[in-house]
This record gives sequence, structure tokens and C-alpha cells, in this order.
Amino acid sequence: MSATDVLTVAAEGGVVGDGRTGANLALGVGLIGVALGWQALARVAGRISTGKARTGAMSAMAVGLVGTALATLHLATSSGGPGTGNGIVGAIGAIPLGLIAMALGWRALARSRRTERTADRFEHEREFGSTS
Repeated sequence: MSATDVLTVAAEGGVVGDGRTGANLALGVGLIGVALGWQALARVAGRISTGKARTGAMSAMAVGLVGTALATLHLATSSGGPGTGNGIVGAIGAIPLGLIAMALGWRALARSRRTERTADRFEHEREFGSTS
């Protein structure tokens, strides 16, 4: 089974389930991405000392992208409109969650890069003395 077949089956609700299963899957993945992004931002700020912020940021961006792709695929393959029980409203709600997860991950990644550059600069000044 190819990757496109797997995504199509997941977006359509899987092998067993109703039309809402694909939307619920996309919502769950989006929420996990938001949680990962939030945790990565907390790591960059120093509130959580375990793990690396860059890894969490990249994970949040990847999971957010997958959630957005699943929701978009579910919207493209489902029939009917809102209120038909096909999970259209859930998929519409999952798209912003995936985008928020990607934005949080991007912000945490940018902050971690800035923190690394600042730490490198201070290390350089400590090693060679202040240049001013």
C-alpha cells in the first residue's frame, strides 16, 4: 500500500468507521501538534529542562503538516455538507489546529536558533575577552 493510499484511507475514515473518523483523526493529530509546539516553546523559554527544543519544534511542524493534510484530504473526499454526519465541520476545525501547530513549531525553532547564537556569542566573549 502506497503512502497516498494510506492517507486516503485515513482521511475517508479508515477501513472501519463512519465519515467522522477521518475528521476525528485529523483533529487528534492537530491537537497533538499544538501540544508539541507549546511544549517546545516552553523548552526554549527554560520552563521545561528536559529534551531539546529544536527536536520538539520540528516534531510540532511535522505533526501539524500531517494533521492539515489529513483534514484537507478528508474535505476533498467527503460528500455532502455540514450537518450530514460526514465530519466536514471537524475537518474544517482541524485545518487551523494543524496550522497553529506549524506556527508554534516555527516560532520555537526560531527562538532556539536565536538562543543558540546568543549562547555562542557569550561563549566567544568569555573565551577571548570582550572586544569593546
